[in-house]
Amino acid sequence: MSQYVIVYLGGDHPSDPEEGRQHFSRYMDWLSSLGEAAVNPANPLKNTSTVNPDGTVSTGGNSTMSGYTIIEADSMETALEIAKACPFLDIGGSLEVSELVEMPT
Repeated sequence: MSQYVIVYLGGDHPSDPEEGRQHFSRYMDWLSSLGEAAVNPANPLKNTSTVNPDGTVSTGGNSTMSGYTIIEADSMETALEIAKACPFLDIGGSLEVSELVEMPT
């Protein structure tokens, strides 16, 4: 089986704490439903900085990436079906799915 990374992009913030709790609960249910296919689930990102080609560092990032999940699946089609069920899509976010390439050591 191959590993795939699901990258979380954008998404709307909850309008109140209860909406946030409900979304988080649906998200955790989705992750639980993946079972052993979820190799490295729920990796949120924060405090992003960008290192520029000239070596300077700027605060913030160049993308709306807010986190990622790594899954195992037998094909890209299966990985995409898994991603389509993610509740992150319900809050206006989008997902990028990429196959991870194992580099020789």
